[in-house]
Amino acid sequence: MLMRRCFALTLLLGTILSALLLGVGAGRADEPGGAVTLLSVIPATSCPTCAGDTLKVFDIAWVDAATQRFYLADRTNKAIAVVDTRHNVYLKQIQKGLFKGFTGSNNTSGPDGVVVAGPWLFVTDAPSTVWSIDLRTDAVVDMLQTDPVSQNRTDELAYDPDDGVILAVNNADNPPFATLIRVDKQTGKFIRPTQRVTFGFATNGAEQPAWNPRTHRFYVSIPEVNGPGDGTGPNGAVAVVTLGGHVDLLPVDRCQPAGLTLGPHNDLLLGCSETFDRNGNHWDPANPTPNPTPKQVIMNAGTGATTDVFGVGGSDEVWFNAGDGRYYTGSRNNPQGPALGVIDADSKTLIQVIPTVAPPSGSAHSVAVDRNNNHAIVPLPANNRINGCDRGCFGVYGAPNADD
Repeated sequence: MLMRRCFALTLLLGTILSALLLGVGAGRADEPGGAVTLLSVIPATSCPTCAGDTLKVFDIAWVDAATQRFYLADRTNKAIAVVDTRHNVYLKQIQKGLFKGFTGSNNTSGPDGVVVAGPWLFVTDAPSTVWSIDLRTDAVVDMLQTDPVSQNRTDELAYDPDDGVILAVNNADNPPFATLIRVDKQTGKFIRPTQRVTFGFATNGAEQPAWNPRTHRFYVSIPEVNGPGDGTGPNGAVAVVTLGGHVDLLPVDRCQPAGLTLGPHNDLLLGCSETFDRNGNHWDPANPTPNPTPKQVIMNAGTGATTDVFGVGGSDEVWFNAGDGRYYTGSRNNPQGPALGVIDADSKTLIQVIPTVAPPSGSAHSVAVDRNNNHAIVPLPANNRINGCDRGCFGVYGAPNADD
């Protein structure tokens, strides 16, 4: 996801640590669904093949609600981590060693994006690679390169299950582009040739796509449109892509959207990756100006109308959970410190901000939720702030109930 700016948030770690130790959140127990808290941790060393592993660098996560399985693009161990979200058990790693791993640059690292469609797991990787894996055997079914020359990663992806089409985004190429890839739904193999969609107007990459069955379109977060290219431009957009490759733009201001997820009422939650102040200037924690206004944006996919949700920002992956009607945000660059944000999708209001962690080796920027039990799984890099997480872990967040 969006990794171009590494915020200097170490000065805030004291605040974060205090909040973690006190169990402080901004939520209230009388909110619908109850207040979210850290219920448990699943150590990154607890799967059968990962006793000596450390979880430090990773990218996007996905929950398959039908099987209650959580999948994480684990760059540290060059694998896809699989967690049973019903029993909170780290089950296994898929194809450990197959993927690129962390190279020192996010532009050339992998794995990156993950999506499950029935028995098929689709994974993006570097260089410019998309994998198809059979989850019944964990064997590779097919591999495709979206560009035969580029050494950069293919980053995020989304899947249209009706037509069997993947949209995979190359965010680090200049200009960034997406590839429409048709899939044989019986075999999991990719059908050639593919179709390229170039985002020539995007000056700071292209990020998370989402498929909308209501409009029969893909939507792609475009952080910056015709800007300076450094993450400070106030004008961004959501690109609306048809299966034929036509592109329209829905503008958004003071957001630099990275994460994107489809919610109810034909709404999209845009995970704003940057924060701007009340005067519209880009807010930099290294040289902070007064009055930062961190926010997320809810956009109607049909009209482009937007609602600002203030109180949490700096997000990467975001997720809508149909189980409790809430959006969850992996807000690593939140001005008050890295956090898990919780937003009510119907009222479009912030419910809660739960501090996570930001050790020097990485940050908590991924989130996926199991709608069966409303548990949000947040990968946490190795840290000494949360018990059981010294080599990394999967934090299980939710509203406590009798089962928990």
